[in-house]
Amino acid sequence: MSLSPWIVAPVLLLLGVAARSDTRSRRIPNALTFPALLLGLAANAMLGGRAELVAALAGMAIAGGVLLPGWLMGWMGAGDVKLMAAVGAWLAFPQAVIAVLAACVAGGVIAAGLAARRGVLTRALTGAAWLGAWTFSGAARAGTPPPITSGIRFPFALAALAGTTFALWVKS
Repeated sequence: MSLSPWIVAPVLLLLGVAARSDTRSRRIPNALTFPALLLGLAANAMLGGRAELVAALAGMAIAGGVLLPGWLMGWMGAGDVKLMAAVGAWLAFPQAVIAVLAACVAGGVIAAGLAARRGVLTRALTGAAWLGAWTFSGAARAGTPPPITSGIRFPFALAALAGTTFALWVKS
């Protein structure tokens, strides 16, 4: 079963506007994310009733929740988290899971490409390895500060657009 055009069109429009804003100003405004989130929940409720509303709430929580630690650690902006939560509300569970995971993969590819272009790929990969070790070793729970990363930043809305497009393609 494919997603309704009443879901696909708004989510692609949302991501296009967010990517443009994020690319130009490195901000994704609340005036975009909050109404989009509410409209995504409402659209799913109207199109599929209570079951789709529950799936949309789950998609919102998972898609936003996956990125929440990145914001808490200062690796990404709150707008990125709110954007993915809104996308999750539109796509609903389980499609939102595919979108956020694909967005994370796309983000990694973009970051690696930028690191290679700037000549810091080895440093970025080493930092990512140390960060992974820090995360899974329990050092984070012990209060040890995270290792220093390459500091490469990019507009995550581009990765969200790529990941969501992939998720929509997979669903078709």
